[in-house]
Amino acid sequence: MSETEQQQGNSDKKQEIRLPDVPVLVLSGEKTVWLTADGEIEEESISSAQARIEECPPLLVHRLAVARRLGLNPFTAFDILELFAFTFPAKLALPTPKGIAKSLKIQTGDTLEEQALSLYEAVNFLLTHLMKLGPEENKQASRIAATMGRAGWNWAPFVLSALGQTENAGPLGGLDVWKHVKEWPDFAPEPPPDDVSISEQEARDRLKELLHTSAEPRPQQADFSAAASHAFIPRDQEDAPHVVLAEAGTGTGKTLGYIAPASVWAEKNGGAVWLSTYTKNLQRQIDDELDRLYPEPDVKAVKAVVRKGRENYLCLLNFEEALQGGAARGPDLIILGIVARWVLATRDGDMGGDFPGWLHELTGAGRVMRLADRRGECIYSACPHYRKCFIEKSTRKARKADIVIANHALVMINAASRPDDPGLPKRYVFDEGHHLFDAADSAFSAHLTGLETSELRRWVAGSDGGRKGRMRGLEKRISDLLGESEAGHDALQTAIQAARQLPSDGWLKRLNDGLPAGPAEQFLVYVKQQVLARSGQPDSPYSIECSAVEFVPGLDETAFVLEKALGGLSKPLADLAKALIKRLDEEAEDLDTATRLRIEAAVQGLSRRTNTMIKPWQAMLSDINEPTPDMFVDWLSIERIGGRDFDMGYYRSWIDPTVPFATTLLKPSHGAVITSATLKDSAEAEEGWQAADLRTGAHQLILPPKRTTHMSPFDFKERTKIIVVTDVRRDHMAEVASAYRELFLAAGGGGLGLFTAIWRLRAVHEKIAPALAKAGIDLFAQHQDALDTSTLVDIFREEENSVLLGTDAVRDGVDVPGRSLRLLVFDRVPWPRSDIKHKARRSAFGGSRYDDMLTRLKLKQAYGRLLRRETDFGVFVMLDSMMPSRLTSAFPPGVEIERLGLKDAIALTRNFIAQKENEIKNISLDKQG
Repeated sequence: MSETEQQQGNSDKKQEIRLPDVPVLVLSGEKTVWLTADGEIEEESISSAQARIEECPPLLVHRLAVARRLGLNPFTAFDILELFAFTFPAKLALPTPKGIAKSLKIQTGDTLEEQALSLYEAVNFLLTHLMKLGPEENKQASRIAATMGRAGWNWAPFVLSALGQTENAGPLGGLDVWKHVKEWPDFAPEPPPDDVSISEQEARDRLKELLHTSAEPRPQQADFSAAASHAFIPRDQEDAPHVVLAEAGTGTGKTLGYIAPASVWAEKNGGAVWLSTYTKNLQRQIDDELDRLYPEPDVKAVKAVVRKGRENYLCLLNFEEALQGGAARGPDLIILGIVARWVLATRDGDMGGDFPGWLHELTGAGRVMRLADRRGECIYSACPHYRKCFIEKSTRKARKADIVIANHALVMINAASRPDDPGLPKRYVFDEGHHLFDAADSAFSAHLTGLETSELRRWVAGSDGGRKGRMRGLEKRISDLLGESEAGHDALQTAIQAARQLPSDGWLKRLNDGLPAGPAEQFLVYVKQQVLARSGQPDSPYSIECSAVEFVPGLDETAFVLEKALGGLSKPLADLAKALIKRLDEEAEDLDTATRLRIEAAVQGLSRRTNTMIKPWQAMLSDINEPTPDMFVDWLSIERIGGRDFDMGYYRSWIDPTVPFATTLLKPSHGAVITSATLKDSAEAEEGWQAADLRTGAHQLILPPKRTTHMSPFDFKERTKIIVVTDVRRDHMAEVASAYRELFLAAGGGGLGLFTAIWRLRAVHEKIAPALAKAGIDLFAQHQDALDTSTLVDIFREEENSVLLGTDAVRDGVDVPGRSLRLLVFDRVPWPRSDIKHKARRSAFGGSRYDDMLTRLKLKQAYGRLLRRETDFGVFVMLDSMMPSRLTSAFPPGVEIERLGLKDAIALTRNFIAQKENEIKNISLDKQG
């Protein structure tokens, strides 16, 4: 057959779409709906559906989430999410029938019957799209689908039928997609930016441009933007940056408010402004807002870059090794096929960006994230994919960008590990500034634990089992960089041998068996003994701890042995760095750019681990019998998840982590905006700025910050109610659960339940699930559903009558405008966790006043979730009659705090929500009239 005839044959085949001859399954509450292949709609109970699933694999959305809601083990199914991810890689959609329909612009309704019909339509849409792929993409997709089919992917026959051809997959099954990734271009280093100031008026003018003439003017937003411009004035003194502390109430529009002056400064000075956030959700929101500044995608791709830690990006070498390592078969090969499709479509290789979050859970988070460089094992220019590396591409784009959207952790690590790097930014905006204290606490703490030390061993010595893949030690990564340096090679071998004194794989089991190997494991044995002996609840399913004083016999002796072993590792690592630096100097004329950059990266990695890990550990151990230095707090801990030990060790944190934050980042900068809706504690004198100064490091600066407050435009008194329930005993979970159930039912869903402990969340979830299901209210929960937190929040935002239960991550990460959030219920006052670290800070920062401040800020943050736009409304309920009145200053002035019994609280909730919904309905009718 000629090539033309073959193409004609393929074209003919693609005229017919082959669909799976299986029923569709959708569920909500305690009801399931089946749409048979014959078009019949059948409604069944959960128990009937459990038996029916075994008869025929259904077509559904998110197989694992459905299995969990049905109380079943994972079962075989045609999961439309897999087909969606294959067909539209790098496109986001909610993992629900309505979410898929919305992403594909398919009309559907709220009933399960309509949603079931939409899934058939969605499958048809997806397969039809595959039929229309261009020749090259068709060829690539066919090879990948054929490989996935041989691994057992049940969608493969239908995908291949739609594509109209069967390709010879080749030795890597068509998954060698790195061949098609574009190389990043190289440029000369950017000159340092100018230092021309911008005026308040320039900031206001840029804001008008971003909002366009049709936008409703917000005076608070314009004032905020003008105030933020003061961070972009040239500084007059070393270590004296211009810092602006700006509290901007909900609805101020602070994102565009700070983008305005930042973008003007970047354009005028030819430098980048880094916008730093605490959560990935806000990174995504800022990225979306930048569409106003850069409406042309090609321009935005150059001017704006999202930066995250390297552990977020796919490593092409890890992906290649996963294919070649012999483990790629069955489910793993199916996962790699979906990832291969994504690699060809992704914007920047960010597995937390345009890689759908539900794919992590659907395929197994560990299977996906092992493809990233999570252990710092990058070999840089020695990698065959270096010129295509997503991390390198992102790093280089950031050097030429005007706006870089980063996160607090990355910004702090960069500043701490590369203090002399001239490429570090000089202008910052820290959004979610109330999290700077906690971010600095994580970035500048020292954890001498089993996991940390075993990870260091792997980084230096590689895998002990000789396994291929993501266990490359220093010898594989940098031995060729040493050239003919005998001293360097000797130092490398000495470091590898010294690293083998640290814990290897299986260390936790050996500790449990009483068979420790090496000085680190010997030390951990005594740590475990002391924690178990002195903890108040050694059998607790949660993490336990004790003070690092009056050590059990043997602990200090093993600490000194371990300190000596760490010294035996620190010295050769330092010698290794010196040998590499010496080569840079002696062979400056001969080294090519790629090798020079690789050597510099290696030196940076060696220095970071020596200076920020090993040396702090040595200091902790060498002075173990001395009092802890005044600026630190030490403790011993056993970390547990679900009642099982997973780590243990000796911990040290700064009592005030803003000290190293201010020293390493704020002072070297030239200007910074620190903003949040919850910077201040309104119970304090001087308008509450003491808390903001303390939590942001502003009190460490020579030049006082500019402090500015921008009130929310919302009418909280009119649009919210705050209730403290007085007759529910907070420690009686049956009563707490009953209160949650009745309040959610009274609101008809649209409820967010917040909890101070995971076990309380789970107890309430178990008790309220049947009643909500019977009422047709979908219940989602952190730590219960097979979905990541970000996806759960996205679903909650779209499903107006659902309920979401969560802990701190949900309280701080929810941005839900509209009626999807009309009720917020807190199980009890969110007092700080009373652990050793908090005890030390409490003593240093004012005792009970410090507890009150932290608690008010949490309440303020939670309450602020209710109103995200002017038409929003909601009820805030605290199920803790012991809530003291001194905490109520967390709420806006003028909003009455009503203390009611549960019966009256339920009635008030029902009536207030009904009243506000009627008002909105009447306004809508008036507009139509």
